[in-house]
Amino acid sequence: MFVDRAEVKVVSGKGGNGGVTFRHDPYVPDGGPDGGDGGDGGSVIFVADRNLRTLMDLKFQRKYQAENGQNGMKRNRYGKKGENLYVKVPVGTLIIDKETGHLMKDLREDGDEVVAAKGGKGGRGNVHYKTSIRQAPNFAEAGEPAKERDVILELKLLADVGLLGFPSVGKSTLLSVCTSAKPKIAAYHFTTIDPNLGVVDMYDKSFVMADIAGIIEGASEGVGLGFKFLKHIERTKVLIHVVDVSGSEGRDPIDDYKKINAELAAYNPKLLEKPQIIAANKMDIVFDQDKLQEFMDFMKKEGRTVFPISCATKQGIKELMDEALYRVETCEENEDLDYEMYDFSQDEYDPDYKKISGYLDEDGSYVLEGKQLSKIFNSTNFTDQGSIRYLYNYIVKQGGIKLLKQMGLKEGDTVRIEDFEFEFTDD
Repeated sequence: MFVDRAEVKVVSGKGGNGGVTFRHDPYVPDGGPDGGDGGDGGSVIFVADRNLRTLMDLKFQRKYQAENGQNGMKRNRYGKKGENLYVKVPVGTLIIDKETGHLMKDLREDGDEVVAAKGGKGGRGNVHYKTSIRQAPNFAEAGEPAKERDVILELKLLADVGLLGFPSVGKSTLLSVCTSAKPKIAAYHFTTIDPNLGVVDMYDKSFVMADIAGIIEGASEGVGLGFKFLKHIERTKVLIHVVDVSGSEGRDPIDDYKKINAELAAYNPKLLEKPQIIAANKMDIVFDQDKLQEFMDFMKKEGRTVFPISCATKQGIKELMDEALYRVETCEENEDLDYEMYDFSQDEYDPDYKKISGYLDEDGSYVLEGKQLSKIFNSTNFTDQGSIRYLYNYIVKQGGIKLLKQMGLKEGDTVRIEDFEFEFTDD
């Protein structure tokens, strides 16, 4: 079963909390804080694997979660880092953030990888909060929460040669006689509903050839399976356009040629810049020689190289594959699309990380928000005055109280941080 699109949820590991411990060794007077740092959470990483051909596994497993970091321990021992979770996908997979639509990474090469959800950083232990005034801090830093992201994975086949043409013109048969691929072939239209891959071995060399499932008129607008087929052509180096010139099914080969190229142009004009070889198939059963000559004359005007072939008798197959190999080896690399990849790592260096914002809620309470504020708030030990004072001093230092006073905050009003409410006392 060929699956070229999947949506999954990735969840990184939570960072371990910093330890809140104190030395109690015998013969050691005034034992101070010795809580170690929490371990970083594991990350979810997509990695390209050339041995995979489909996203089928990800179609059925919809959630991937990395391991949490361990909490810090006494004697300044760090918590263990969470294990990264590596998710293998086929080469040619696009990793897209579903919420924004931004492309995170185009995994074009075997071993390419991208961190889809970075593990939370471990919190600092209470040993870091010891000062000359605060000798026994009874609080530590909480680990960063896990990061969640919905991701779209879209596979675009990486093939050297792509076979294109209308249904039942002989693409699957051509693939089967040139490679060890065994596509399902039958004497009716629309047999192939998924792309098939095969390897052509010639002269101690080889190239990958893909049978791009039948394109029909209107495919560029989504008719039939539309984009599902066309997107796989974008990454091929060379195109072999298979045309039925026999007239056995009443088709006009020139009209077929024009319609297929019109669909390519409508989908992405750059596809017409790729080398395109014309395979005039079913030569063994040509009924109208005048029609065939008309086709050959038209192709000459188009500047196309035509190879008369018969997949049934293997006539002209070797010459066609020789030309395909030559084109693969001599064609220039071309970018399939001008993809703009969003640098998600910049989120780790958010200039607004320490910024505190506030607003007056409909219920009359004043709300404070901020990324670092949330982290410090979740680290606060509300049974310890030193920990509470540390939180308050941070809010004052970052201008949180001043901001709320500008909005009208006065003594006795309610201040809310996350799900907790406090009565403001102006001391």
